[in-house]
Amino acid sequence: MSASIAPIVSTDRLAAHLDDPAWIVVDCRFDLADPATGEQAYREAHIPGARYAHLDGDLSGPKTGTNGRHPLPDRAAMAATFGQLGTTRDDQIVAYDQDGGMFASRLWWMLRYAGHDRVAVLDGGWAKWQREARPSQAGAVRATPATFTPSWQTALLVDAAAVARDLHNPDVVLLDARAAERYAGSTEPLDPVAGHIPGAVNHPCQTNLRAEGTFDQSAALRQRFDAVLGPAEPGQVVSYCGSGVTACHNLLALALAGLDGGKLYAGSWSEWCSDPARPIERDANPSDTDG
Repeated sequence: MSASIAPIVSTDRLAAHLDDPAWIVVDCRFDLADPATGEQAYREAHIPGARYAHLDGDLSGPKTGTNGRHPLPDRAAMAATFGQLGTTRDDQIVAYDQDGGMFASRLWWMLRYAGHDRVAVLDGGWAKWQREARPSQAGAVRATPATFTPSWQTALLVDAAAVARDLHNPDVVLLDARAAERYAGSTEPLDPVAGHIPGAVNHPCQTNLRAEGTFDQSAALRQRFDAVLGPAEPGQVVSYCGSGVTACHNLLALALAGLDGGKLYAGSWSEWCSDPARPIERDANPSDTDG
């Protein structure tokens, strides 16, 4: 078995492995405003051999109204999904979405949670692949089901109770991946309550990307994270967002920056704010910077 590759992979490298049966490509395109759009786009054209994973149907579990907008599937469901995608622990998995990896990073994190490190996000996604006039395929790819044997990394996931317990723990840093305005509480387009978890710091996940939708250089990412996180070690960082999706983008960017090992609060703000007993915080003078 070859060694793991970095958390992101270039279009050049993926193109060189399109015929490699040990490289499994998964299309994660999705639109929060229109959940059917991503799969429709996949059926119209996708990277040759790519299978499709739907954020709501494959990468999320049932919603209860109090567990967030995109709760994680339970472990058995996750392992079953990975098997239905035709993946095994011997495969190199590459996830992509429309451009910057916001949805693909969710699959990246889930596989890492299952103990599978040989997974990467395609840098620049479908948009970059298209710009470079690389090959595409229409229709749905039917993967041959496989047996995926997980090795759960339970330390990578925290729940609301753990977040609440550590609210005043100086050894835990909550990292909010939402846009600055949502973090500040000056606007909230998706959830019924505006604001952030008390004590959280803000690093909008879009700041991980260059204008064309590719990840910034590792050194630049490290500099920005250091400015937000201070001396915190990676294992002290708990990443969250609105529903536990773009929080994974920050965890991937942290790994690129040499700060691998952060944890995910999967329920994120949409779960946290569903209980009026949980404290919230808003900025009195919201910053107009990316922080």
